[in-house]
Amino acid sequence: MTKVLVSIKIFPSDTTTDMNILKDKVRKTLEGKASIYKYEEEPVAFGLVALIAHVLVPEEAQLNRKKFPSLGDNGPKIYASER
Repeated sequence: MTKVLVSIKIFPSDTTTDMNILKDKVRKTLEGKASIYKYEEEPVAFGLVALIAHVLVPEEAQLNRKKFPSLGDNGPKIYASER
């Protein structure tokens, strides 16, 4: 089965977001659909750090590329965009 590497840049809503909790939410959201290859953290501005999730997705899979609604259900809003 062929896999595609997709890089997703996730912008937390504030500077106090715990990146480990965010990584765990991403992993749980993608569980059974895709697997995390690696994470990177990229400074944005004024202490805000974006999380870049590099995800391996089966070529046949269809993921919603615009939003991950379950990432922000319980807590601060989390926005994601394609890189």
